[in-house]
Formats: sequence, structure tokens, C-alpha cells
Amino acid sequence: MKIESVDFFYLSMPVVEDIGDGSQDATLVRVRAGGLEGWGECEAAPLPTIAAYVCPMSHSACKPVKASVEGMPLNEPDDIRRIAEKVHANSFDLLQADHTLSGIDIALWDLLGKKLGEPVYHLLGYKQAYPKTPYASQLFGDTPELTYKKAVQSRKSGYRAVKFGWGPIGKGNASEDAAHFRAAREGLGAEAYLMIDIGTVWGENVATARERLQALKEVNAYWLEEPFANMALGPYKQLSASGPRVPLAAGEGCNNYVQAAAMLDYAGLGFIQIDTGRIGGITPAKRVADEAAAKGITYVNHTFTSHLALSASLQPYAGLEKDIICEYPVEPKQLALDITAGKILPDTNGRILVPDAPGLGVEVQLQNLKDYIVDTEIRINGEMVYQTPAL
Repeated sequence: MKIESVDFFYLSMPVVEDIGDGSQDATLVRVRAGGLEGWGECEAAPLPTIAAYVCPMSHSACKPVKASVEGMPLNEPDDIRRIAEKVHANSFDLLQADHTLSGIDIALWDLLGKKLGEPVYHLLGYKQAYPKTPYASQLFGDTPELTYKKAVQSRKSGYRAVKFGWGPIGKGNASEDAAHFRAAREGLGAEAYLMIDIGTVWGENVATARERLQALKEVNAYWLEEPFANMALGPYKQLSASGPRVPLAAGEGCNNYVQAAAMLDYAGLGFIQIDTGRIGGITPAKRVADEAAAKGITYVNHTFTSHLALSASLQPYAGLEKDIICEYPVEPKQLALDITAGKILPDTNGRILVPDAPGLGVEVQLQNLKDYIVDTEIRINGEMVYQTPAL
């Protein structure tokens, strides 16, 4: 079969707030071929992502992503890899290309799995999928008291792992941050995994990060996530060698395989976190997972939006038995919840399982999307090059 159409949908909550929550809007991708359709999601601002698909050619290495996708064959996994190679050859000067490709790549794997009657992780070469321990991924409270209450609620909900990030953390002084760390630990209890996400606010400031290491060690933080900007290899490496030692986690900002490979080789990470909606899709994420396993670095998904994105993010490391931690969004906006009919829910043991149904194993809930559609047109010299497609 050949790819017949690729449709992008710009979805949004009625009001988008100035907070670190990527579930307030969404870029969904629908690919049709052979009477079937697959769905994917880009973790990127919708409008520039769509524009990268339809923009005019700027020069030979800056073509629209569309030029490398539609009409291409789709019958086996290598066809998806060839499409990615073609996009990279034709659009490597188009900086949004990998974000745009991400949703397409995910949708292609979903579609191919449906055609072949196999879950995506089988197509990636895994014989089985291992259960993952979800960590409740949420924002710090505005005060330590609110952080404590959120931690208590997560414990009562049965989560054995919780990550707090963003909010006020890292923006004040070390003692203020330490108060939040202690509140989170007290609310969770001694046994739960506690992860801390700084959200890159320290830029490249190693000294500021070092001031927090003792407090992080005292609350037995499982990892310190994104203390610095993506690809700040020197600062990451310096902090990884500092005492007391706290394992570092990063990688969600990597928007291609080469960046992730550099983080694996030079940043001193204990955990590499990959977002399939940013890095170019499931295809490069699986490559990172393989390389991380070979280097003894733990692979973790990055997901803060829908269960469509969650399923996609689980596939690249579904078959890695020892890499058990999984980011699990617990505070998504209603938009993200409404995207899929089914949800990937913790079982009686508090673990989540990768869906076994063909493709990604979750179905997009079309009837709910119409309430979030942002009606969009892109015209160039009067010619319509994009308009919101029909659901």
C-alpha cells in the first residue's frame, strides 16, 4: 500500500495558561493508506508544525516535509525508516522538520501495526512487553504546603513513584527549594520513588545546581531532571561528578537522534528521557533505547499529554525488562483526556502494561475532537496550502 493522505489537526483548550503544561493544545496527525488509518501526536506548537509540512521549498535541503511522505510505500518497518531518511535528506535545514515528522512516524507505526495485526513493539523486534512502574508526573505546588498535599494525594492514589517539577522550583533560593523537596518526601513517605524536575531554569549554572545536591540527597531523590538547558553537555558532566552524587536525567528536549546520542556519550546521565513526539517519532526513539541499553543508561519515556502519546512513548522500550520507570501524566487538561476512548491504566499491582492490540492499541475519539478544533488556514499568494481537514 501507499500513503494516500496525511492530515494535521490543531487542537486547543479554550484558554491556554502561562504554565509548564503541554497538554493545553495538541497537534494530531492522521495518515491514511490501504483503507486504514493511523494516528500520531506531535509534542510541539501546532501552527509551526503544520507549516513545516506544507511550506514552499526554500532550497534543495529545505523542502516541506510533505515532499518526502505522501505516495511513499508502507508495507514493512523498513519503509518507515526510509521515509525518515528521506525527510532528513530533503528537509535538514527546516528546523521544525523532526517535530513534524514525529507525529507522522508515530501514525505510520500505528497504521502498519493495524495492517499486519501486530502491536508496534512486536514490529520493533520485541517478543514481549514488560510492565512499567508509572510515576505520577505533576507540577510543584506554589508553596511547600501545597506540594505536601499533592504528594499525599499521589500516595493515597496508589502511586509508588512521583515526580514533581517546574512551578516555583529553582527560581528562588536553595532553602526554599529544599522546603519543597522535604514536603514532597514527607507527603509520599519513605518508600516511594521521588524524582525532581528543574525544568532547565538554571541554564548552565553549575554552582546553583550544586547548592541543591545535599538537600536532594537528604530526601533520597531518585534523580535530578533537567537542571540545565538541553545539550549543555559541559555543565551536565560537571554536575554528574559533583558530590553528593545524585543521578541526572535529561533528554526530553532532544529533537533528533544525534542530540540524544551526544547526551548519552558526554552528559554523565543516569537516565535518558525521550519524547517520541519531539525526537522524530518511534523510529529514532527505539535507536536511542538500544544505544542506552548498550551503555548501561536507563531509558525512560517523556510524556505529559494524551494516552495516544503515552502508548507511542512506551513502544521503544517496551521489551527492556530492567528499564521499569514510566512517566505517567496525572494532571492533563481535559483536551488530552478526550483524545482517546481508552486509557492505559495501572493494574492491581500499580503497574501499567503496553497495549497488546494492533498498532498503538488506543483509539482516537473523533466525536470529542470537534470541540477543540482550531479552524486554521494557511495561504500563500492567495493559494490555500492548508486548511483544517474534515474529521
